[in-house]
Amino acid sequence: MTVDQAATAETALAGPSAKRGETRVLGPIAVGLALLSAFLTFVVLADLTPISPTHYVVVSLLLANAATVLLLLIIIVREVWQVVQARRSGRAAARLHVRIVGLFSIIAAAPAILVAIVASVTLDRGLDRLFSTRTRAAIENSLIVAEAYLRDHAQIVRSDIMVMAFDIARTKPVFDQEPDKLTQFLTFQAAVRGLAAVIVIDKDLNVVSRADVKINLTFALPPRDALPRIADDNPQIVLLPDTNYVAAIIKLEKYQDQYLYVTRLLDPRVVPQLQATRASVTEYAALESRRIGVQVAFGLMYTVIALIVLLSAVWIGLNFANRLVAPIRRLIGAANAVSTGNLYVRVPVRPSEGDLGHLGETFNRMTQELRTQRDDIVRARDLIDSRRRFTEAVLAGASAGVIGVDGNGCVNILNRSAEKLIGRTEAEALGRPLTEVFPELVDIMAAAQSGARTQDQVTISRHGRERNLSVRVTSEQSSESDHGYVVTLDDITELVAAQRTSAWADVARRIAHEIKNPLTPIQLSAERLRRKYGKLIGSDDGVFAQCTDTIVRQVDDIRRMVDEFSRFARMPKPVIAADDVADTVRQSVFLMRVGNSEIDIDVEIAEDPMPARFDRRLLSQALTNIIKNATEAISAVPPGELGKGSIHVYAARDGDDVVIDVVDNGIGLPTENRSRLLEPYVTTREKGTGLGLAIVGRIIEDHGGSIELRDAADKIPGQRGAWVRVRFAAAGKAETAELEKQKTDNE
Repeated sequence: MTVDQAATAETALAGPSAKRGETRVLGPIAVGLALLSAFLTFVVLADLTPISPTHYVVVSLLLANAATVLLLLIIIVREVWQVVQARRSGRAAARLHVRIVGLFSIIAAAPAILVAIVASVTLDRGLDRLFSTRTRAAIENSLIVAEAYLRDHAQIVRSDIMVMAFDIARTKPVFDQEPDKLTQFLTFQAAVRGLAAVIVIDKDLNVVSRADVKINLTFALPPRDALPRIADDNPQIVLLPDTNYVAAIIKLEKYQDQYLYVTRLLDPRVVPQLQATRASVTEYAALESRRIGVQVAFGLMYTVIALIVLLSAVWIGLNFANRLVAPIRRLIGAANAVSTGNLYVRVPVRPSEGDLGHLGETFNRMTQELRTQRDDIVRARDLIDSRRRFTEAVLAGASAGVIGVDGNGCVNILNRSAEKLIGRTEAEALGRPLTEVFPELVDIMAAAQSGARTQDQVTISRHGRERNLSVRVTSEQSSESDHGYVVTLDDITELVAAQRTSAWADVARRIAHEIKNPLTPIQLSAERLRRKYGKLIGSDDGVFAQCTDTIVRQVDDIRRMVDEFSRFARMPKPVIAADDVADTVRQSVFLMRVGNSEIDIDVEIAEDPMPARFDRRLLSQALTNIIKNATEAISAVPPGELGKGSIHVYAARDGDDVVIDVVDNGIGLPTENRSRLLEPYVTTREKGTGLGLAIVGRIIEDHGGSIELRDAADKIPGQRGAWVRVRFAAAGKAETAELEKQKTDNE
């Protein structure tokens, strides 16, 4: 992965989306406004501000709180919807997010609900106590006591004014003649009766006469609306507002539209208490009449405030859950990316995340270490893979067979040469015990495991062919007890055969030299004896003639054998030249067909030439020997077991090689020691010298080819007999062109 890809992966794990960013900005503002609204509502209702909690103020506060509650509810619903969507989509840490949100919601809701219940019960019981019978009786009794005090003073004033009005009416003539007497009377009565003011007024509130006391006349005058309510003989009690006086007014008899007005000073402490008591009673009655409304108003207001606090707590819980889950979610996402093999992913770390941020830093260090280790492992793997490919190339190109064996004795390596030698493919051999795949190595493997010899020679038989193998077992260098082994196989069949051939060639030269020299004198001596003494001995006795004939015949046989020894020992080197294999095969078959007319010898060869580089004379000799052996094999079949003998000769191209097959229906080849038939002086016939196939093998070997001895049934199913296959390299383009040129020149 490139640096750009790493940056892209880090961006994918980075912070919230634009919508969540908007919520993060809008959420604190909404919570702040809601809490501020709730606080203002509390201080206004608690009468801690100059603002009176009027109906308009309460409704305004209620609407403001409701608006903030609605805004908070929208924000929280949006947040919860995002959490639910994340859970449905299987987003990382979604379950943890839901649990944390639920936990914080419960923690926030439980106290709010509990407080709501307690507050409701407390408010209800408080109102019950406020509007109880005892409280109502206490307030009403206070008012009764205060009013009784006022009635007592009013009754005194009433009595005083009636007596004074009677005296003034009775002494009217005196007062008419001497008006000063009225003033003196009024002054005396005020002093005697403890009145604050004694005044005679007319219907227009004009003072006719008054007691000589110091009093604010404007203050002492009665209210104008009190005059019409006054009866002729019934005084009117008047309470002067905002004063500590009680007054009485009565109409004077015998006086035209004149009134007596008196005031009396009350205790200054009683009048305010009386007014407060009356106000309290009035307010108490009003509250009692609005009890249900007050309960509903307080309930709504508290509900709104509780909702504000609850939703604010829920939003804070959501925000905290988001802050808590976000780094965990990034860690899970990064872990998932690492599980897919992306070690370039990095978790964005914020200083405000605390321990979770430290966890992210630790994760980043871990991924960096993993990336470094993976790179090292990849480099080591590439190096190992390179070495493996080199080793496989070496093993594939090695002529020796190589078998790898693990500590359990099972095959784990098998190169191509080993496949050919043991006759099994790599797929068939891998994982199986070596003793099962290659039972001929049981003894040498046991010896190698016991620390004995590690090199030996074994003879194997595969596909009817025996091979001599040089086996070397090497132990792998390891401190473990169950270390493996490397088995090396070298095919020394041809080497052994070459050694034997060389030895027999030397023996043949010596035999030819030592035997051939006396053969001629022996033969000449036998013939001379026959000529000189044959007639003397007599014709009746045929023993002498028979003995001399036997000597001559056996000498001829020995000479023929010695000649074969000589030819084998002095095999000429092939003269390689471009030639046509098909033409050579046809001529060889023709010659053998003429000499063996009792046997059907047919040939299957394509009409097109088969160019190759070979010695025409030696190849013809080899084919002649093979066909001759086939005819002898047919002749060796017991009478009655075979109809007419047949020999089939095939020649064709097989890739880059030329293949010549000779198949007969004779007695066939022995199964045991079949490969040794190509060695000198190994034969299965009584009169055979064992040099025919040896010479053929020598010729084919000199041509760089190979010869195989098989059963005819492998070529023609159901047929008895032998199948000899000769294989050597075909000609290339240059040889083909040369052969065509020679053919053109000959024509």
